[in-house]
Amino acid sequence: MSITPWALFVVFILGPCEPLIPVLMYPASQHSVWGTVAVVIAFGTTTIATMLTVVYLAGRGIERLPLGTAERYSHALAGAALSLCGLGVLFLGL
Repeated sequence: MSITPWALFVVFILGPCEPLIPVLMYPASQHSVWGTVAVVIAFGTTTIATMLTVVYLAGRGIERLPLGTAERYSHALAGAALSLCGLGVLFLGL
């Protein structure tokens, strides 16, 4: 049985944060439960705030681009991007 589906599940659920979780949680858990809770809250709040900020700024930047003609093909472009990602995983081992 391949572990690829589980690896993809972990990557997509945790994102780029999975290396940071043990680095931050282990030292906090050595001191107290409340320290661990504080680290979890700080880490979660910072992560969500960063994601919201980046998405907001990217949205504001995209609004400035003349994409009127591309909007007609937005579904096809999204499908092509997903297909290219799938092909990259399949053939390049990404």
